[in-house]
Amino acid sequence: MDKQFFAGKNVLVMGLGRFGGGVDAAKFAAGAGAKITITDLASEEELSNSIKQLEEFPDIEYHLGSHDAADFKQADIIVVNPAVPPDNQYLQLARQHRKLITSQIGIFFQLCPATIIGVTGANGKSTTTALTAHLLKNASKGNVWLSGNIGNEPLLTITDQISSDDLVVLELSSFQIEQLAQIPKAPNVALLTNLTPNHLDRYGTFANYCAAKENIFKFQKPDSPPAVSIFNAEDEIAAKWFEKYKKDTDRICIKFSADDVSEEIRDNFSLPGRANLSNLAAALCIAKHFGVEDKQIIKSLPKFKALPHRLEFVAEIKGVKWYNDSKATTPQSAITAIEAFDQPIIIIAGGYDKHTPFDEFGQKMAEKVKAAILLGQTAQKIADTITAKPTKTQVEIVNSLAEAVELAKQLAANGDVVLLSPACASYDMFDNYEQRGKEFCGLVRENNG
Repeated sequence: MDKQFFAGKNVLVMGLGRFGGGVDAAKFAAGAGAKITITDLASEEELSNSIKQLEEFPDIEYHLGSHDAADFKQADIIVVNPAVPPDNQYLQLARQHRKLITSQIGIFFQLCPATIIGVTGANGKSTTTALTAHLLKNASKGNVWLSGNIGNEPLLTITDQISSDDLVVLELSSFQIEQLAQIPKAPNVALLTNLTPNHLDRYGTFANYCAAKENIFKFQKPDSPPAVSIFNAEDEIAAKWFEKYKKDTDRICIKFSADDVSEEIRDNFSLPGRANLSNLAAALCIAKHFGVEDKQIIKSLPKFKALPHRLEFVAEIKGVKWYNDSKATTPQSAITAIEAFDQPIIIIAGGYDKHTPFDEFGQKMAEKVKAAILLGQTAQKIADTITAKPTKTQVEIVNSLAEAVELAKQLAANGDVVLLSPACASYDMFDNYEQRGKEFCGLVRENNG
């Protein structure tokens, strides 16, 4: 497949919202001369930001608010958003009519001439991905591209600019890895941060979720140079996979731990908590594989700042520090955030129900949190896990993020930390975690300024 493959074709882009990639795919295919139709269950109003980004292509047709079977029968190529499960009824219809079904990430892996570094995991993958790209860029390792699931970075529309000597660093979700497995493809260098239950609303069981993630290693090719597989030695599943894949003589297997980071490097790293040290150790494995030296790492680390919505410091107001960790969409990531602080914590949590268990999260809050302010679909479920334990934690349920921030303001005392770390996705109340985090930051500054 090359870009010209799309010229003159009828391309149906299935999904613009939530997990992204639809805008990039539409721009790419339209630029290649394809006729584009976009179908999405969301309304025009809900997708207005995405549609605005496509104004330069006035011939794009939008079929919004529902899907039409005729679109899937008439299309030559269907580019599917990662959020759409493979067993979707419209995709089954397309298969019956022998349509080519692909994805943004699948097309990219078929077109990209560069070495691809893929980072996945339940927690820490965004920070690890960004850290990896930062270390490689600052060591002058040529052109280094950062994209994938990390945010609104372009992917397909940059393929013409990427050369074989470049490095591409991608954050990969389980959904994207599933799409790659259909080709089958995987990154030249693959890293797993950890695995804890997530997306059980889609996968049903933790074992199924792990199986989707494992494809990032399963489909690595024994190319020259050989594939590189990197695992977290402190994670139970990752440690097992290291033992499994190190027997493969066609690949290089590496494991890492937070304890691997030298004191000198730690002293130049500002992100809090052991989990961030683990993210750093992971990024160091990749950087050192590509020849980055300690002196280069020590020089570049102080320039790296926390990503937006990932333990992002918002403000200190009247002795209270406010942190935005809206990207914490799993219980384990919220636990990690709690463990990053020694001060009394008021946590704001809750959101869309992905059917993940909250018992361990509730236990951690019961032990360590001064107050838990809960909202969204999961508020009562989380509250029950806290109050099931002997605890002094104050538990409150509110109806909105604005109400949560106002209550946190009332409860917080000098020296406290107020932490938005929801442990849940945002889709019951927000378009995505970014919108949730931005609203939180605005409310903090507005209500406390």
